Amino acid sequence: MSWFLAVVQKYAVFQGRARRKEFWMFYLFLMIFMTAVMILDLIIGSYPVIMILFTLALFVPYLAVTVRRLHDIGKSGAWFFISLIPTIGAIWLLILLATEGTRGDNQYGPDPKGF
Repeated sequence: MSWFLAVVQKYAVFQGRARRKEFWMFYLFLMIFMTAVMILDLIIGSYPVIMILFTLALFVPYLAVTVRRLHDIGKSGAWFFISLIPTIGAIWLLILLATEGTRGDNQYGPDPKGF
């Protein structure tokens, strides 16, 4: 949960780097919360109103941590747009997000692991 809150506190920080653990723990909790919000939305009968509001509220933190994750592997945040290519783009972005970051400093900042 602390990983999720750490990303939300850096709401719109697009500079720097994010470890794989930071990104994937945030994503895990995001999916858990989105499922809970969707179920709550269905129970209340307001689907998809609350779900849309929740998604809009967390889109910028998701985008920011994704850009920082791409920075960790030495890629520009513009690589996020590769996901717009049907099927192969999403797979390629998934591979990039799962790749280990570059050791030591790179053009986007110091190594978040502290090596």
